[in-house]
Amino acid sequence: MITKEKILEIAKQKGKIGTTDLSKRFSVSRQYLNRLIKELVETGKLIKLGATRYAFYVLPEYAQKHKEIFPLRYRKTFKNISLEEHKVLDQVEQTFPPLKNLPENVRSIFTYAFSEMLNNAIEHSTSIRIGIEVSIQKKKLLFIVNDSGIGVFRNIMQKRNLKSELEAIQDLMKGKTTTMPKSHSGEGIFFTSKAGDLFILDSFGYQLIVNNEIPDVFVKKTKKLKRGTQVMFEIHTSSERHLNELFKQYTNLTKDSDYGFDKTKIHVKLYTIGSVHISRSQARRVLSGLEKFKIIVFDFDKVPVAGQAFADEIFRVFHNKHPHITLDAVNMNEGVKFMVERARNEAEASR
Repeated sequence: MITKEKILEIAKQKGKIGTTDLSKRFSVSRQYLNRLIKELVETGKLIKLGATRYAFYVLPEYAQKHKEIFPLRYRKTFKNISLEEHKVLDQVEQTFPPLKNLPENVRSIFTYAFSEMLNNAIEHSTSIRIGIEVSIQKKKLLFIVNDSGIGVFRNIMQKRNLKSELEAIQDLMKGKTTTMPKSHSGEGIFFTSKAGDLFILDSFGYQLIVNNEIPDVFVKKTKKLKRGTQVMFEIHTSSERHLNELFKQYTNLTKDSDYGFDKTKIHVKLYTIGSVHISRSQARRVLSGLEKFKIIVFDFDKVPVAGQAFADEIFRVFHNKHPHITLDAVNMNEGVKFMVERARNEAEASR
């Protein structure tokens, strides 16, 4: 009778083992054998490589000596019917063992980012099928989630009555933007875009590119029209990024805080495409939805000019209307700083 101990002994002798050979050798059912091997895989005593009838199993020490046996990538398309992200993640981890060798901080980031982006595709895209790809090459961990549904930017446009894909992108980068407020917080894309080295959201001719190594944010119009949405996420396998540190950056840690996501950073340059002059109406667009936060950081990097009306709308009008919200401004040139300080002084004088 075959036992788990016997299976491990054979694996040590042969290097690679498969269920078909073992089933014939010991005249036991595939179901019984699969149950034993599954228990060995779950306890880390065996590593599974390959899928379905092409699957084989090795000992961890064999895998360490023979890195060439690991696949370069995991790729699969799922029907979006009762699909659950945690089950897909478990399947990926079981079939793509290199993930288990990652540092804990990188693996935690992958688990969070992959689960959030797959959940978005499952619940928001209306796509019949969802494709995923996970790979580790040249010390870079990369995953892609691809659907052929409504498109992330168009979905936000329709649900929030916005005028363009650009306005949808602007809202996404604020955080707390969701088309399903009863069941979603709107934090997934916001935090995922900041968790790795590179994040690209591609949908119907528009790309949102967040490069955290520079760091910078770009919006790009593409000639090739991607139907639905494709998410691409990349992080170095030896990255020192930590998920908890990221969350802390956008959490108000003062004594009266509830430690929720109540801090955001606004890249003002995303609201100035095609123009260096920033008006009061543009400021109102920037401020839309920001009353949900307690701390707002306005990043003026690569903004050459801030109009008086723009600065006044934010740092006097909005501030007087919401005095409990802290407004910070960073990366200002001298001209922008002058306008911001002027608006702040007028806000103080009007109290």
